[in-house]
Amino acid sequence: MKILVPLKRVPDPDTRIRIKADGSAVDLDGVKFTVNPFDSIALEEALRIKEKLGDVEVVVATVGGDECVEQLRVGLAMGADRALLVKTTECLDSLAIAKVLAAVYRREQPAFVLMGKQAIDDDSNQVGQMLSALLGIGQATFVSRLELIENNSRARCGRETDGGIETITVKLPSIISSDLRLNEPRYVSLPGIMKARKKPLEETALAGLGVAVASRTRVLKLEPPARRKAGVRVKTSDELLDKLQHEAKVI
Repeated sequence: MKILVPLKRVPDPDTRIRIKADGSAVDLDGVKFTVNPFDSIALEEALRIKEKLGDVEVVVATVGGDECVEQLRVGLAMGADRALLVKTTECLDSLAIAKVLAAVYRREQPAFVLMGKQAIDDDSNQVGQMLSALLGIGQATFVSRLELIENNSRARCGRETDGGIETITVKLPSIISSDLRLNEPRYVSLPGIMKARKKPLEETALAGLGVAVASRTRVLKLEPPARRKAGVRVKTSDELLDKLQHEAKVI
């Protein structure tokens, strides 16, 4: 069995994000990058499946420039068997990324794709669904429980909803995207880092996959969110109700 896990390079969640003065882009000066947290969760689940079943190859892949090698190395250090970097300097939107991953899927022919439900930098939550549509295979999104059943031909997935846990079953191959509570990713160990140096990391250009893509959307301007006003203390419940009614206008 082969599991394909896409990884995305994103700013570290603890990094303070600043917008350039002209609003054209994020100021990346001094910004630390990491693997998208939801992708780490997906990789952790793939590794647990490998530890349980044994005969499983976990392949991590990403789309970007040379700077993305660091995140692929982290994936290898966690326990992935090999990595693939699809090199491009273009800024691709969700549909373009989905088309590239579709080409990677056709080349690798995995049993299924396990990926994060969204990336924390743009929060689009689109690539998994688009990839499923492009490939014409099933999907299970926002998965917080995952179990392979029927001789690993299907996946039983639990999805958190407002009414509780929704359980669905999808036939493999399919696209499965991980939610926050699926698992807790492992830390990268020193032996894992040493082993990662000997694991294969392949680089290929978009042309090598036979893919010609272009973004159909572009960012016009970025603006930081409005600063929150400082809170105030009230002395009585009547004063609180008055402020909620006349200032906040929530009642």
